[in-house]
Amino acid sequence: MKYTKPPLSIVQQIETLKKRGLIITDQSRAARYLSFISYYRFRAYTYPYQDNNNKHHPFKPFTTFDQILNTYLFDRKIRLLVFDAIERVEIAFRTQIIYHYSMKYGSQWYENSKLFRKETLFKKDLKVIDKEIGRSYETFIKHYKKKYNQPARPPAWMTLETTSLGLLSKIYENLELSDEKKQIARTFQLKHPFILESWMHSLSVIRNIAAHHGRLWNRDVSAASMKNPKRTNAIWLENRNIQNGKLYLVLSSIIFLLNTIIPEHHFIDKFNRLITQYPDIPLKQMGFPRAWEKEKLWCKN
Repeated sequence: MKYTKPPLSIVQQIETLKKRGLIITDQSRAARYLSFISYYRFRAYTYPYQDNNNKHHPFKPFTTFDQILNTYLFDRKIRLLVFDAIERVEIAFRTQIIYHYSMKYGSQWYENSKLFRKETLFKKDLKVIDKEIGRSYETFIKHYKKKYNQPARPPAWMTLETTSLGLLSKIYENLELSDEKKQIARTFQLKHPFILESWMHSLSVIRNIAAHHGRLWNRDVSAASMKNPKRTNAIWLENRNIQNGKLYLVLSSIIFLLNTIIPEHHFIDKFNRLITQYPDIPLKQMGFPRAWEKEKLWCKN
């Protein structure tokens, strides 16, 4: 089937929304927002407020432009909150891997295939590392290349500072189950490395969505495969009946990790202020269960 829909002017965009039943009381204000947000980005936030079983996609009764706009603004702010938190988690995760493996196996441990489970993945990740080193503008990488020619690759504490969280999570996952790998998981109060593997993979996916200004609030992130641990070494969720693939589990894992990395963090306070500022945002779309606010994990701050 060939796509034949023409582009819509902003006036036409507003008329389309109104025909579908969206209440717009100030058209000039709506036009201004659509001029800077984009109709097609804005549309991603309208779907939960529409009857999508109807080919005309009518809005549910009494749905307003401001309601959709507030959902967009809420998503933007939670995206910034999550992005900032993941940065702290990423730095801590990177530091732990570099420290434990460098202390045990030396500066070039990441080049040692014997430390990894699958050689094919090891070689693949090493090629990505070489690309990252090659295009890095970090001062310490430039200094190393200028001053040293052996080993060809910089030490782990330089090299792995240039890698993405996604690659770092793959490297950790492919490492053999060793005392060092277990210790890194225990440092983050997790009993099993495979939980930390899934969390870091998931957080790398979420980070990339946030970095590219993608929608988070009601997104299905099941592709990230975040595991819900049965037991941990610190306070975790008591309610086991929660939806996998929703933001609630992601946010809970971030809180859990921050509790170890930065015990005095204010993530929960900031989130609570955000939902107070936008009280009409349906948290159910994010996978929040009933009585979530009574969870010990969420009551910490």
